[in-house]
Amino acid sequence: MIDIRKAGEFKLGDRWVKRVGYGAMQLAGPGVFGPPKDREGAIAVLREVVAQGIDHIDTSDFYGPHVTNQLIREALHPYPDNLVIVTKLCARRGADGSWIPAMSAAELTQAVHDNLRNLGLDVLEVVNLRSMLNVHGPAEGSLEAPFTVLAELQRQGLVRHIGLSNVTPTQVADARRIAPVVCVQNLYNIANRNDDALIDTLAAAGTAYVPFFPLGGFTPLQSTALLDVAARLNATPIQVALAWLLHRAPNILLIPGTSSLDHLRENVASVDLTLLPDDIAVLDRIGEKAMSN
Repeated sequence: MIDIRKAGEFKLGDRWVKRVGYGAMQLAGPGVFGPPKDREGAIAVLREVVAQGIDHIDTSDFYGPHVTNQLIREALHPYPDNLVIVTKLCARRGADGSWIPAMSAAELTQAVHDNLRNLGLDVLEVVNLRSMLNVHGPAEGSLEAPFTVLAELQRQGLVRHIGLSNVTPTQVADARRIAPVVCVQNLYNIANRNDDALIDTLAAAGTAYVPFFPLGGFTPLQSTALLDVAARLNATPIQVALAWLLHRAPNILLIPGTSSLDHLRENVASVDLTLLPDDIAVLDRIGEKAMSN
């Protein structure tokens, strides 16, 4: 079995977690809506996550909705002492599977209680406030009101730590004036590098950065350069893309998602890859070319 400790650890809140985690979004049905086609298969993946030594799972009660958290509870409760479950708030699902902003005080409070119930927890370790000012990417605008609600729920003891998702550097700075921010979760990968400066700022502050869609999301990364590096290393493009993220900055925590045992093991095996300086230079140019287009 691969030893994921090779990738190191980074602090998330007041817990140290291994840098290779797991994102549970794909365990829900198509479009992250409804139950999985193979419930027993989803349970098996979650149990293999823990068996592989992963101690950081990313989820949300709006995956399904409720489906993913209920699967996590069924598969893993009572949880290992070292397992950190991170969830996110600020959206709900319409009957048609649409994503609807849910950022009011009442909606956030209800979401915290829903996550607690469906995960079978008394307190949520880390809760990310996911900005819904623009569903498709970060947009400037005040998040003071919803972040203040989370800070109050933290004071009540329902939430230990707060993070942010789908946000701008300005919003991160503004939130820090209200309460500590332990992580930022944004879209970032080898071809989408808008957050380069933010990652470096967070690294200097000792704050975790958690890239979602590290493999390109539902449209996998496509690059001849990536394929060439993978071929030279006798690895898959997915493994190379994950290894590049681990190399990019020490505060990056990976949460690649999958509903497949084979893909889970493939993702974990990325810790065994060694990228040489020439490989890094080639891979860096993928992002530079994408940013210039």
